[in-house]
Amino acid sequence: MIKNIAFDFGGVLFDLDYDGAIVTFKKIGLADADQRLDRFHQRGVFELLENGRISADAFRVELEQMCGRTLTREDVLSAWLGYVGAPMDERKLAYLDELRRRGYRTFLLSNTNPYVQSWAESAQFSKSGRPLSSYLEKCYCSYEVGLMKPDAAIFQFMLDDARIAPAETLFLDDSPANIAAADALGIRTMLIEKNGDWFDAVERALSEA
Repeated sequence: MIKNIAFDFGGVLFDLDYDGAIVTFKKIGLADADQRLDRFHQRGVFELLENGRISADAFRVELEQMCGRTLTREDVLSAWLGYVGAPMDERKLAYLDELRRRGYRTFLLSNTNPYVQSWAESAQFSKSGRPLSSYLEKCYCSYEVGLMKPDAAIFQFMLDDARIAPAETLFLDDSPANIAAADALGIRTMLIEKNGDWFDAVERALSEA
């Protein structure tokens, strides 16, 4: 029986726009943004930010060197928010509320960074002014945990910290590598089409469990 549901963030809870991020990073001066950014798993200094090995300020300084200009925190935030392809789908947020009312424990498990998460935890995240964390029991963010998907350790960290059983947990992600890592731990999984509609698929999984 499924009692817990963990969601990826970009591509699942919000529409991920890789091409939009290329544009916004180039706008602040990162000419080779299309070579430095990745659709699923960041590399280099971008990965260091997402796994918590460097701070937001240290990342900004590194990015300044790459862009050849001084950058404010707002400059960097605007670049990262290029990944946010559209306003939050309020239907998804309402569904998260509904799942909790029905007794399911809900979590975020995401490779993300302090810039994106500062938006997610602000009043700008949703039309109602509620932050992401108000829709979920707990958010497990790579930069805070110090681990990144598809490393099995980040999945195990969530299982141990939340005290939930793999067989009772459904995990939604748009990355085949992340799904495979969760599968290997016995977590129930659902590979989602990027930016797709997954309501019916989740309901079927819950009814069949």
